[in-house]
Amino acid sequence: MKYRLLLLFALIISSIEAQPLQNQNNFTRQDTLRGSITPEREWWDLTYYHLDIEVKPEEKFISGINTIQYKVLLPRTIMQVDLQEPMEITKVTQNGKPLPVVRDGNAFFITLYEQNVGDINSIVVHYQGYPKEAKRAPWDGGFSWKKDKNGKHFIATSCQGLGASVWWPNKDHMYDEVDSMLISITNPKGLTNISNGRLRKLEDLGDKVKSHWFVSNPINNYGVNVNIGDYVNFSEVYNGEKGKLDMDYWVLSYNLEKAKEQFKDAPKMMKAFEHWFGPYPFYEDSFKLVEVPYLGMEHQSSVTYGNQYINGYLGNDLSGTGWGLKFDFIIIHEGGHEWFANNITNKDIADMWIHEGFTAYSENLFLDYYYGKDASAEYVIGTRKRIQNDRPLIGEYGVNHEGSGDMYYKGANMLHTLRQLIEDDELWRQILRGLNKDFYHKTVTSKQIEDYISLKTNKDLRAFFNQYLRTTKIPTLEYKIENKLLKFRYVDIVGGFDMPIEVEIDGKHEWIFPNSEWKTKPITTEEFAVDKDFYIYSKKL
Repeated sequence: MKYRLLLLFALIISSIEAQPLQNQNNFTRQDTLRGSITPEREWWDLTYYHLDIEVKPEEKFISGINTIQYKVLLPRTIMQVDLQEPMEITKVTQNGKPLPVVRDGNAFFITLYEQNVGDINSIVVHYQGYPKEAKRAPWDGGFSWKKDKNGKHFIATSCQGLGASVWWPNKDHMYDEVDSMLISITNPKGLTNISNGRLRKLEDLGDKVKSHWFVSNPINNYGVNVNIGDYVNFSEVYNGEKGKLDMDYWVLSYNLEKAKEQFKDAPKMMKAFEHWFGPYPFYEDSFKLVEVPYLGMEHQSSVTYGNQYINGYLGNDLSGTGWGLKFDFIIIHEGGHEWFANNITNKDIADMWIHEGFTAYSENLFLDYYYGKDASAEYVIGTRKRIQNDRPLIGEYGVNHEGSGDMYYKGANMLHTLRQLIEDDELWRQILRGLNKDFYHKTVTSKQIEDYISLKTNKDLRAFFNQYLRTTKIPTLEYKIENKLLKFRYVDIVGGFDMPIEVEIDGKHEWIFPNSEWKTKPITTEEFAVDKDFYIYSKKL
């Protein structure tokens, strides 16, 4: 019975690590409206949101407004704003006057008054409804309407992939991040709402309370969150690379003592990742961990936590090496997303490997910092058993289609392999830090990241990235040893793939330089093995 339960748990973990938005390429008009930079999106640049809503837990209902401020880039007057069914926009106004609105599925097209290029204008979107309830958050997004063990409401939002428009109206495409944002949430008294950024004001409204949270940095839409519960707070100040960083922790009242012990991983995470990736990107907005009724999510400056106050992934080591039990998976992984997802954000969800590949890789960099390079390597190599090679890591562009769930651990092993090719750990660290400096608070494409790494390493990595990101093929080194001669070549490779690899011959390490053609090397032994740090297969013929 115990074996069957463990097997079932392993299957569940395998499933939840790889949840594509859709598995077929039968894309619809709604996919295009959601996933492309439409003409009704491209002409305006987001500058500010003020999301002001009331959450009614007993009815599972929300209502309110979102004020959308924008800069006019092109002389057009039709604006696309997104809000998913069954939510409804009830009216839109500009300067107090109602505007015509036409709905096409989850997209609303608003006709504005004449405006000039360079103008900074705003509209007020009124909306309400019963937002989609998350069935299996955070992989199936929406609102989580739960109760804590004391019977009090315990509510949270999560919407990566599905999109923030599942619960609030916005320009729901990753390419355009709002510059700053005010989040005002009204909820029943006796409960506390925690959102992104810093608390500006708390209003007593009789039987209700209203909190105002200000985000001073650019933020992606899915990173915006609401968390309502019977929270208590404790905090500390971390002395980081950019000075003093406020680190706040919000947990259910009866979990306070457990949290004080378990959350010691948070400053450890901050120290390791500032070393590898550079300064935490949101000092102005602080760092928070917030307990939620699901596993966790990388909401910017409001990272959510539900890992049951135990190490590993719900107490399990995803690598099977033992190293995964040395840290709390959610604190380390979701914390790593502050650099890769929230600081550097993919322009199109097809390039989501940038978020998940680098952040899965951050897990073993955390181990590297505290336990050494060998522990780091064992962990990331151990995660290879979770790679399915079912689809490429990069999805289809323009239709809100993410790539394979392999973006986590295939992405991490690709980066681990790249570290071996560079042969200079300090250069590798400076590249990781440089990414976060040179693309600070920016949205990027995979090509930009690929080109940047090629430039900094002075290596032509086009075939390398094409191999691991755009195909499901893993390079296979075929070899044979005959008459004291090693013969070797690559198969299952893209054109131009010629990655050098380190091998062990008679107990000694040296490099060989395979490509698609047979090569030879004199050898005096049958003892030959490929260094496990390289994510390739080998086959003796």
